[in-house]
Amino acid sequence: MLRFVSRVLIGVVIIVAVVGIALAAARFIVVPRNFPKVDGSIQLPGLDGTVEVYRDSLGIPHLYGSSEHDLLMAQGFVEAQDRFWQMEFQRRIGSGRLSEVLGEATLETDRFIRTVGWARTAAQESELLNEQDRQLLEAYASGVNAYLERRRGPKGLEFTVLGLTGVKIEPEPWTPLNSLTWAKVMAWDLGGSRTVELTRAQIADKLGEGAIPVLMPPYDPSYPTIVTAAASSASLDSVPAAAFGKLLGGEASGLGSNSWVVAGDHTATGAPLLANDPHLGIQMPSVWYEIGLHCQPIGPDCAIDVVGASLVGTPGVVIGHNQRIAWGFTNLGPDVVDFFIEQQNPDNPNQYDYQGEWQEMQLVREEIQVAGRDEPEVVNVRITRHLGGNRWRCRGPRSSPERFSNRS
Repeated sequence: MLRFVSRVLIGVVIIVAVVGIALAAARFIVVPRNFPKVDGSIQLPGLDGTVEVYRDSLGIPHLYGSSEHDLLMAQGFVEAQDRFWQMEFQRRIGSGRLSEVLGEATLETDRFIRTVGWARTAAQESELLNEQDRQLLEAYASGVNAYLERRRGPKGLEFTVLGLTGVKIEPEPWTPLNSLTWAKVMAWDLGGSRTVELTRAQIADKLGEGAIPVLMPPYDPSYPTIVTAAASSASLDSVPAAAFGKLLGGEASGLGSNSWVVAGDHTATGAPLLANDPHLGIQMPSVWYEIGLHCQPIGPDCAIDVVGASLVGTPGVVIGHNQRIAWGFTNLGPDVVDFFIEQQNPDNPNQYDYQGEWQEMQLVREEIQVAGRDEPEVVNVRITRHLGGNRWRCRGPRSSPERFSNRS
């Protein structure tokens, strides 16, 4: 018996020692291996010249180059070094591809995103880009892909940790469409007027249209305005309660942007101060990525000299300052959403009524790959003539709210 206990104790000690060594190896080998490169030099095919990257005391990178192409390519590389897990996750959100790696848990979200069609809309908009914007997006994508080419194996600590759970992700090359798709996600996030439209519709349905200005009074016309807009109201026979669910963002949190400026006459330096609070919510890592982009020398072909915050996965600086001015953004809650009730043909669900005639819907087949499944989840998206911008349609007979769906 004593001999058995001794062997058990020896075995436990060995296991503890092995685990300790493994953890130490992870701490001193695996973890540092996933850190970004912050010194030395790297050869990046595709650069026109040399880009110097300096990180300040807070770790914020400042890029110095002789062309805008080189600066944005280097930005893509540096952002990918620091945040590629976030970029990969964001592009999967925007294109409705979370379930490929996360399985059933995210299938409902993917179904909704494929129906709404952020990636399809972004693809259409990419065809409308002017040549300069296209080149800058491609330069950023080239930088991201240069990082992916250089980085064999896991593309960051998060990939390593996720791999321990059995989830393997092999990132595809980055494309300008990935950046544009995330812009559509941000537009959705900031386009909160859909909840206002639904609220007004619910009031009209239950209390009549006359109750809308009482319960939701319009902005007083005597107050200052930035732009002039006519007040409008929505009228629907019925809006399903499900429209206020989590997928539509019905639980409004009351967040709001704000900015203020202090004139130089009231500051210690004599220079004006700008405070900008976009209110995009707190998350880790942040939706913002601080960076400096500096042309050297500054000239007609390379005029960038800015410091500020970019949106991760997109090139340039969104909020920041140059040598002369600072700028910020606030969301003023513009009316960017319209809703339509589409009456389906009871004999053919792929037709809808328009001005007394049955019109054919455009059908789009979306296939969602789901981890753990042999066959994809198929979503048949129906699109009517009212598609455009962020406009929505509520499809199905008004007496059948369970058939409510949407598309923007």
